[in-house]
Amino acid sequence: MDEQPRFGLIIVGDEILSGKRVDRHFTRLIELLGARGLHLDWAQYLPDDRARLVEALRHSFMTGDHVFSCGGIGSTPDDHTRWAAGEALGRELSLHPEAAEFIAARCRELAAQGLGSADMSTAENRQRLKMGEFPVGSGIIPNPYNRIAGFALERHWFVPGFPVMAWPMIEWVLETHYASWFHRAPRAERSLIVFDTPESAIAPLMEQVESKFPTIKAFSLPSVGDGSDGRLARRHIELGVKGAGVDLDAAFAQLRAAVEQMGAAFEDNG
Repeated sequence: MDEQPRFGLIIVGDEILSGKRVDRHFTRLIELLGARGLHLDWAQYLPDDRARLVEALRHSFMTGDHVFSCGGIGSTPDDHTRWAAGEALGRELSLHPEAAEFIAARCRELAAQGLGSADMSTAENRQRLKMGEFPVGSGIIPNPYNRIAGFALERHWFVPGFPVMAWPMIEWVLETHYASWFHRAPRAERSLIVFDTPESAIAPLMEQVESKFPTIKAFSLPSVGDGSDGRLARRHIELGVKGAGVDLDAAFAQLRAAVEQMGAAFEDNG
C-alpha cells in the first residue's frame, strides 16, 4: 500500500435500523483506529436486504477503500452479507477448508460439553458449515470467541455483528495487515470557539485556509447556545483545522489571525 488507507465501515442489520439494538461498532472502530494513528473516513448503515447490500458493496469494492463490515455473515435466511459480497464481484460461494475445520473444531468442543454432535454430517452441523461458505478467493479472519471465522476480500473485512466477536477480529486485522501504517501520518486538530458570529462570515476564512494549505481541512461546528455541549448558553461556532504535518500550525495561525482581524469574540479551544 503506497497511499494512506481510507477506512470505511458498513454496519448491517434491520435490528439497528429499527432501534431494537443500538450500534456500538461505529464508536469502537474510531477508537481502535485512533489508537493506532489511523482514522475512519466514512460509515454506512444497511438493512438485511440482499439487493441493497450488493449495490453498496459493488460501489465500495470499486473505490479501493479499506472497509470493515459488521453483521449478516451467519447462516440464517436473513444473513445476506456473504452472498452479497460474492454477487457484487461476480463470484460463487465455496466452503473454505480452513473455515470448515474451525467450525468442525467448534462442534467437537460443544459435543464434549454434551451440546450437539461432532458428526459433521448431521443437519445441524451442515447448517453450521454454511457459515464457512465465502466468495471464491476469500481469506480468513480468525474468531477467538467461538472459532466461526470471518472473511477478507478485496480490502474488505467481514466480521460478525456481535461486538464480543467483531472487535477482537478487527484488532487482529489491524495488527496483522496495517501495522506499517500505525502512527505514520498522525492527524491532529486545533480550533477556536468563535462567539455570536454567523457561519456565512467564517466560510470565506475556511476557504482561504484550504486554498493555501491543500493538505489541511477546515471545519466548523455551530451551536445554538443551549448549553448541550457543556459551554455557556451563548451562540458559538467551533472553528478549526485538522490534518497532518507542519502545515497544521501554519493553517491555524492564519485562521486565528483572520478571526482577530474580523473583530469577532473568540477563545482558544484548549
